[in-house]
Amino acid sequence: MNLAPRRVARNPVATVILGIDPGSIVTGWGVVEAAGSSAVHVAHGVITSDGAVGPAARLGRIYRGIQEVFEAYRPAVVSLERVFFARNAQSALKLGQARGVALLAAAHHGASVYEYAAAEIKAAVVGYGRATKEQVQMMVCSLLGLRGTMAEDASDALAAAICHANRSAFHSRLPAAVGRPAPFSRRRNSPF
Repeated sequence: MNLAPRRVARNPVATVILGIDPGSIVTGWGVVEAAGSSAVHVAHGVITSDGAVGPAARLGRIYRGIQEVFEAYRPAVVSLERVFFARNAQSALKLGQARGVALLAAAHHGASVYEYAAAEIKAAVVGYGRATKEQVQMMVCSLLGLRGTMAEDASDALAAAICHANRSAFHSRLPAAVGRPAPFSRRRNSPF
């Protein structure tokens, strides 16, 4: 993977969020800068692993690819889909291994990790928790002002990043809406 160097943030208070859609053959990734409820596209792509190589080599390729994304864009936050229960145990195991590699890369770089249910990600992007992949892809492009086509895995990763940006903005505004100070402001004034 040849990644462009990270561009300078437009907003100094923006948080760089890396969305990851882990898979044993194709892992999608997408980076956005979020300030409040607005998200700006930075980059996206996929990390592919040839199905013919062994599982250790595939996981190594995924890990190195995610490491390259971290080094190029320096995300502070990682957002990905929460584990689901699958009928096929073999598929669930392979997905779990790819997720584990993504989580290891995030831990290696000290990034905060947030997980969201698939329906929650779809609802944050499309407004409907049972949206199709095509609807998610269309709304991701619309929300981020992107044209053309992109891999479904990359659009799913960008959707996870957008979901976290939306949830984070919502939670930061919630204390003011209910007339309470934000939790972090209480800690700042505390002698402990």
